[in-house]
Amino acid sequence: MIATAPAAPAAPEATRPDGTVTLSGVTKSFGEFTAVRDLDLEVASGEFLSMLGPSGSGKTTVLRMIAGFEDVTGGSIRLSGVDVTRTPPHARPVNTVFQDYALFPHLTIADNVGYGLRVRGEGKAARAARVQTSLEQVRLDHVADRLPHQLSGGQRQRIALARALILRPQVLLLDEPLGALDKQLREQMQIELKQIQREVGITFVFVTHDQEEALTLSDRVAVFNGGRIEQIGTARDVYERPQTEFVARFLGLSNLIGGDLAERLTGDRRTMSVRPERMRLIDREGTLAAGEVALDGTISEIVYTGPATRYLVATDVGIDLIAERPNTRHGADDDLARGHHVRAAWSPGHAARLP
Repeated sequence: MIATAPAAPAAPEATRPDGTVTLSGVTKSFGEFTAVRDLDLEVASGEFLSMLGPSGSGKTTVLRMIAGFEDVTGGSIRLSGVDVTRTPPHARPVNTVFQDYALFPHLTIADNVGYGLRVRGEGKAARAARVQTSLEQVRLDHVADRLPHQLSGGQRQRIALARALILRPQVLLLDEPLGALDKQLREQMQIELKQIQREVGITFVFVTHDQEEALTLSDRVAVFNGGRIEQIGTARDVYERPQTEFVARFLGLSNLIGGDLAERLTGDRRTMSVRPERMRLIDREGTLAAGEVALDGTISEIVYTGPATRYLVATDVGIDLIAERPNTRHGADDDLARGHHVRAAWSPGHAARLP
């Protein structure tokens, strides 16, 4: 459903708080189970932060505590510098958008978007003007007189977003809002959602289990695991420089090479995380580039994914590696086939070192 709990009345632009979110030592327990453990998190004003993790990692619980839907067991939550730890949901300057649109089927789109203003007692003329502005923000002002069933899933989600934004929250919380859409529509909505966030300029805190979605949308990504943040950073940071094995594996395919083998190759026993696109496949007689290391092996499987082709290489030392090549030219890699003897090469400078 879509939750659009009334936000606090908007302050004049000159005095409006900044929309920062600060969690300090936040813990949430359900009986003997601790869902979130001593969590610290800072979200900057106007930032798009994604909380990414598998089911049960604590990300949705954190979102619900920020919204006020769940009580905090320990620690504090501040919004724009104000402690809201014990503040009820309706008095917090946030709105929440969930996966289900929850539009009133008997109301027009304009009436759906303006419903919160009507509940607040805003006058008809002022309400109509703000509804028009909100619909323009999501580029759907031409559907104001339609009913929800006349819109596509993506359009209904944008209307739900407009309904949340019209109340002028300082922070918008989004709990997997694109999860009900098909892949093509979801990817289109990712672009539109980021554009809307930049235009309205408010803080977005977004929950998802979809790695590609988090990397596409976010200024920063907080990777959750077991009720805590495993790593936080820009999309490029968490993907290219994972700090733990969990992050390396969760954010896509990764080749992990450690222990004696890593030491033999590089003189460092720490595990290397090498993304498949950083692996270069050459003939066994091929020459390594300066600084590269390599393992010899045999191609055991080839998978065509559309944009790229993946190669599973069974190495002579007994581990499997995955290499990926973009499909930039038709037939460019016809020379690589199952059973082909190759050398999988990479630069240690393109590998993340894990503790």
